[in-house]
Amino acid sequence: MANCCFPLNLDRSSKMSKNSSSVASKVSSDANGGTHKKSSLVVCFGEMLIDFVPTVGGVSLSEAPAFKKAPGGAPANVAVGISRLGGLSAFIGKVGEDEFGHMLADILKQNNVDNSGMRFDANARTALAFVTLRADGEREFMFFRNPSADMLLRENELDADLIKKATIFHYGSISLIEEPCRSAHIAALEIAKKSGGILSYDPNLRLPLWPSPEAARKGIMSIWNEADIIKISEEEISFLTNGDDPYDDNVVLKKLFHPNLKLLLVTEGPDGCRYYTKEFKGKVGGVKVNAVDTTGAGDAFVSGILKSLASDLNLYKDEKRLREALLFANACGALTVTERGAIPALPTKEAVLQVLHKVSV
Repeated sequence: MANCCFPLNLDRSSKMSKNSSSVASKVSSDANGGTHKKSSLVVCFGEMLIDFVPTVGGVSLSEAPAFKKAPGGAPANVAVGISRLGGLSAFIGKVGEDEFGHMLADILKQNNVDNSGMRFDANARTALAFVTLRADGEREFMFFRNPSADMLLRENELDADLIKKATIFHYGSISLIEEPCRSAHIAALEIAKKSGGILSYDPNLRLPLWPSPEAARKGIMSIWNEADIIKISEEEISFLTNGDDPYDDNVVLKKLFHPNLKLLLVTEGPDGCRYYTKEFKGKVGGVKVNAVDTTGAGDAFVSGILKSLASDLNLYKDEKRLREALLFANACGALTVTERGAIPALPTKEAVLQVLHKVSV
């Protein structure tokens, strides 16, 4: 993030119509009131904020000489990532009626993400986060949300029609921390589920935002059994299982794989990912690159696999095709760490395929 403020993808933005719901129009009901067969639209729900990152690397927040702003928020990153890969995506969330909030809405539009589900709050600011990767390799966060606009999204502000059009409805756990956003999140899940959407969950643990570790564990697990697809990291396995071995398949299957789950994915950074379904399990190795900034790698991975699944919802049933899709997702994550920032570094489909020419499943 330190090398740029935000992306201006003029080639992609030129494809946007003046109506911010141009993507949704591709999957809207027909003129007679009937509905077309569901498209491959992925609707991402949750937070979008401004990250402030040091202008130099390897320092703590207190040591940073200056900061630059960049768009952030995992669900928004995923929405942009899917669009970059040529997919259809939309974002639902709330920002402040301020310069930063409108900047974020414009960034989504420039990246061909349907932002018609965004709401603006005149009485709360867009969330801010200061984040750095210290010299010891640990990430350091400081959030300004007291409360921020994303926490104030209400159920009656949801774009239910947009949610109903989702082939996949993707979300995290940060929107579960406070009311009224928690109730809006639960209502959105119910709408998506009743409409036949696939529910995709990436907890994206951010402990500093929760009142306590116990509250985080309880909140994250409160909607666990609703999801069809779950992506977690090794660290999140340890946290959710109270310190159990994240590499033990029995721990994952007994404690985290619920009966209705279609696909559970565990990311292992540069080492790739593990996958678990009711029929099989395995691992797909990572794509080796020279890492510059790991910000957004997990979101890029999620973008890659959801783009594939949205186009073929039965993909998880065929192990060979699933492995190919996961290698594609691994390459998405790998390419993202070769540049600074999340959204600025998210790759195109062409860039991913070029890297994959050198790799075999």
